[in-house]
Amino acid sequence: MSDKTIIKLENLVFNYDGEPVLDGINLSIHDKEFVTFLGPSGCGKTTTLRIIGGFIYPHSGNVYFDGKLINELPPHKREVNTVFQRYALFPHLNVFDNVAFGLKLKKLDKREINKRVKEMLEIVNLKGFDKRKVNQLSGGQQQRVAIARALVNHPKVLLLDEPLGALDLKLRKEMQLELKKIQQRLEITFIYVTHDQEEALTMSDTVVVMKDGEIQQVGTPQDIYNEPTNAFVADFIGESNIIDGVMINDCLVSFNGHEFECVDTGFGENQPVDVVVRPEDIEIVAYEDSKLHGEVESVVFKGVHYEMTIDCEGLKWLVQSTDSAQIGSKVGLKFDPFDIHIMNKLFPYASNYLKGMVVDENTVEFLGIRFERQNLGLPVDTEVNLTISPKDIEVVSEDHSDKIVYLESMIYKGAYNEFIVYTEGEQLLFHSQNDEQVATDIGIKINFDNIVISLKEPEKEE
Repeated sequence: MSDKTIIKLENLVFNYDGEPVLDGINLSIHDKEFVTFLGPSGCGKTTTLRIIGGFIYPHSGNVYFDGKLINELPPHKREVNTVFQRYALFPHLNVFDNVAFGLKLKKLDKREINKRVKEMLEIVNLKGFDKRKVNQLSGGQQQRVAIARALVNHPKVLLLDEPLGALDLKLRKEMQLELKKIQQRLEITFIYVTHDQEEALTMSDTVVVMKDGEIQQVGTPQDIYNEPTNAFVADFIGESNIIDGVMINDCLVSFNGHEFECVDTGFGENQPVDVVVRPEDIEIVAYEDSKLHGEVESVVFKGVHYEMTIDCEGLKWLVQSTDSAQIGSKVGLKFDPFDIHIMNKLFPYASNYLKGMVVDENTVEFLGIRFERQNLGLPVDTEVNLTISPKDIEVVSEDHSDKIVYLESMIYKGAYNEFIVYTEGEQLLFHSQNDEQVATDIGIKINFDNIVISLKEPEKEE
């Protein structure tokens, strides 16, 4: 990897049916770098790749290649090639002709075509396969043909859109290592899209974690795993214990009813935070040797370690250890200050603060929902402030809901799932024991009797 920037994305915005798919993407990609866009379905990673490839154009923002603006440059004029998940091979052509297809379109000399194709088939470990029909190849071999066809044109950048998704687990793992070797040998930039955390951590020089059309964190695999920037990244990249906490002051945090030393600074005094401790960083010790202790609820042998659930004063902690413990036994949990990671909360407030409108003498409307409140005593069209506690929102079936909302985030917090949903341009926070699929629509019901209505702007409690 060099220090030279080969691709620069500047404030990219892309909308679909009026909804934002990308919302201000800024990123620099270096020459000879293996970069992975990682995130759940619908986060915008493939859209970003397609904009780089020239298959779609951004609604605003700029794409630079080697310092030159290429926003409206068609795909065939960009020094970029793409490998798709479905391979897009020509079934009526053999391996050689599939790989040579682009070179023949360019009308290259026959000897040059033969030289390049044979060279590329050797690089992808398909030497001697040139006369084979592609339908006679395994999934992994077909993927290698697709990669060879993309690389034979000598692009400066190779785009790979979930290229291993159709392969079985064993082949995926083999191809992860193979792709990294090819990239290092050819010394060109690979930009890879996946929702698979292991793929991203295995192959990448740089990982770009995305959610809801925005970049959450950019860093090395080690940075992303060891120093996640928020609860979403921590939860998405491997397993984590994510607990509500309060930053007492620099290097001192309170969670699970106790105060712990940490290494984080720069947060506000008594600021609510998310606390992350990885399961493998927790040591099982004698009950009396730790301030944090609990009862072992479950023990599962995972081959290289035991995975245990410990109930500590109502919060469930996940522990991974080479040592086991008896179910029902009382144990202590111990971790070092540098194993405690402090992050800002995804949702900035402890309650939901919304604007509403009085629509008649006993009715208030907000987010397209109307509810009755007797004796309002306010004129029609009066704007009011509404405060809704997270405990007054629950998940229900869509048929029985007050509102259907989009589930942006679901993070397990030891005793409950923390939901952040989106509707009518607003986010809502609430807690639930339900497990739901992120990036889907769900129904919610609101306890209207407990909504606080005021004319004065409330003090927003963090």
